[in-house]
Amino acid sequence: MRFPFHVSAVDPGSRARRGALETPHGRIETPVFMAVGTRATVTGLSPADLLEVGAEVVLGNTYHLMLRPGPDLFRRVGGIHRFMGWHGPMLTDSGGYQIFSLAGDRVISERGARFRSYTNQQFHMLSPEASIAMQEAIGADIMMVLDVCVDARSDEATTRAAMQRTHRWALRSLAARTDTPQALFAIMQGGIFPALRRESAAFLTEHPFDGFAIGGLAVGDTRAEREEVTHMAAELLPADRPRYLMGVGTPPDLLHAMLAGVDMFDCILPTHLAWQGTAFTSTGRVKLTRASTTKEDRPLDAACTCTTCKLYTRAYLHHLFRCSEPLGPRLLSLHNLHHYHALMAEARAAIAAGRFAAYARDKLAAIDRHEHSDRRVGATG
Repeated sequence: MRFPFHVSAVDPGSRARRGALETPHGRIETPVFMAVGTRATVTGLSPADLLEVGAEVVLGNTYHLMLRPGPDLFRRVGGIHRFMGWHGPMLTDSGGYQIFSLAGDRVISERGARFRSYTNQQFHMLSPEASIAMQEAIGADIMMVLDVCVDARSDEATTRAAMQRTHRWALRSLAARTDTPQALFAIMQGGIFPALRRESAAFLTEHPFDGFAIGGLAVGDTRAEREEVTHMAAELLPADRPRYLMGVGTPPDLLHAMLAGVDMFDCILPTHLAWQGTAFTSTGRVKLTRASTTKEDRPLDAACTCTTCKLYTRAYLHHLFRCSEPLGPRLLSLHNLHHYHALMAEARAAIAAGRFAAYARDKLAAIDRHEHSDRRVGATG
């Protein structure tokens, strides 16, 4: 491994585990939620804000950063940490999900994905080698291999073909990595088919990757399918490497995945929904754009210790959204990320104390029931 990962505790009532990953830019305590900084910024928040809410790691998006500002700038300034002023650990995705989401504007071949840029309408080729070169230029602590993502409702033949190409691209990504100190994680695919997930894990774990991700979820699957695949997939991955569930992210999703032994998470939901006026609280979601909140002269979440909850009422937050004041989404983003990071801190403490299974059960029972629905949802990463 490029840098060490240690598991310090395993919950006796589940497979949840507490650990730590030592990176060149600091220690990551796991389980950990990574704030999504798509374009070298977590929307509306500064690095100081991220530290205030408890962020340990920020995730950057290779696809978007490749198009703007591009690799030359990162090489000139010495990487993304100096560029954006965040000096903690960073992870960059490979661009695989963004290629999947382009649909009619890309063509995937064995070489890679040819797509049209949204910045200037020019065509680009994103190959495993190009993705690694871009991620090395960005300088994040952890890089991801380029994978092929398909809709979870795809048939088994389509899913298998995408998985097998992902395996070939993973080996090309590994071969393309230079002597950089950056870690490289592989991505397990296989959709909702147990046999394919087992095959993917068996193939990838034969090679010297520094960690392993579970990909291809929250792309058309149901919550029940997601939970089943996550529990099975996590158990197939090595105990001595970090396990990362990509782009999956409501609080119930995270709790179920931690029960399965997953260590790392990312999702755009905390900030994306904040800009739409939705807050995550200890008892479920609160929609601040509803007229009923105009008379709620109480904190967003009485159990929360974030600045937003200490200083402002639901009525004031509603007012900001109704007036289209950017302070509203900013305050809600601070709260939502604080909520997610506090959940991780509580989970780590519960695992260390050997009571995570009971903690997760109580936490899930307290969350608004609509988050447990089995409706199909789109990708969150």
